[in-house]
Amino acid sequence: MEKAKFSLIRIRSIQQLLDRGLTIREILFWVAGLICLLPGMTAPLALVMGLLFANLLGTPYATARTKATDYLLQFAVVGLGFGIGAADALQAGKSGFAMTIIAICCTLALGLTLGKFLKIDRKTSLLVAVGTAICGGSAIAAVSPAIHARQHQISMALGAVFVLNSLALFLFPPIGKFLGLSAGEFGTWCAIAIHDTSSVVGAASQYGKEALHIATTVKLARALWIIPVTFVAAMTFGKGKGNIKIPYFIGFFILAVLANSYLPMANWMVTLIHQLSHTALCLSIFLIGCGLSKKLLLAGGLRVLGQASILWVIISGMTLLVIINF
Repeated sequence: MEKAKFSLIRIRSIQQLLDRGLTIREILFWVAGLICLLPGMTAPLALVMGLLFANLLGTPYATARTKATDYLLQFAVVGLGFGIGAADALQAGKSGFAMTIIAICCTLALGLTLGKFLKIDRKTSLLVAVGTAICGGSAIAAVSPAIHARQHQISMALGAVFVLNSLALFLFPPIGKFLGLSAGEFGTWCAIAIHDTSSVVGAASQYGKEALHIATTVKLARALWIIPVTFVAAMTFGKGKGNIKIPYFIGFFILAVLANSYLPMANWMVTLIHQLSHTALCLSIFLIGCGLSKKLLLAGGLRVLGQASILWVIISGMTLLVIINF
C-alpha cells in the first residue's frame, strides 16, 4: 500500500514537472548561460552580463544557482592546477607566505578597529574583516556559523564584499599595466589584495598565464587560513567552536599540480582541461553577477560599505607598495 502511494506521488510530481513551462526569464537565463560557454568570453564580460540580468530581469533558480557557482568555481580552480608545475607552485607559495600572514593579521586588526570607529556591531565588522583578509564570501560563509552570526549581519558583509570584488575585476588589470607590474608581481598582488577566488582568477587571467598561475597558488595558500581564523573567531565571538567549513577542493588542486608534474599527460588533454576551466570560470562569474541584485548591493548600508572600502583600499595600497619596492 505504501509503495503504491509513493509511486503515485512520484508520477504526479513528474507530471507537474512536465506540465510546467519555462518562463521567458528562465529561457533568457539559459541563453545567457550558453553565451558564456562561447570561445572568447572573458570574466569581466560575464560579470557584466550577470549584473545586467540580475538588475533588469531578475534571476531565477536562486538555490540551484548558488550551488552551481560553488561547484563550477572549484572545478575551474582544480583545472588550473593541471597547468602548474610543483616546483613553481612551491616557489610561489614560499614567496607569498610571509606577505600573506602579515596582510591577514593587519587586515583583521585594522578591520575591527575601523568597525569600532564606525560603530558597526562586532560580528558584522569581523565578517567584513575576515572576508577582506582571506577569501571574501567563502570566508564569510565559513566564519558565520562559527560565531552564530545573524542573517542580516551575513547579508551586509556579503553585499559590501561582493561590490568590491566586482570593482577589482575591472580595476586591477589596468592599474597593473599602468604601473608596469610584471606577471609575478601582478599575480601576487591579486592573490593578496582581492577578496574572492573567482575575482582573483578572473583578474589575473587578463594579465597572462604566468600571472594566473602565481595568483591561483598564492590565493589558495591564503584560503587555507580560513581554518585557524575560524577556530579563533569561534572561541572569541562564538560559544564553542561552532560549525567550520573546510575548503577541501584545495586538496584536489594540489593533486592536480602533482599529476601535471609527475604523470605523463598528452598536450591535447592539458589544453582541453584549460579550456574547460576557463569556460567554468566565466560561467561561475556570470552566475555570481546574477546574484548581485540592487537589494543585495545596498544591503550593507553606507557604514559597512565604508568599512569594507577603506579597509580594501588600505590593504591593496600597502601590498602594492611592498611588491613594487621589495
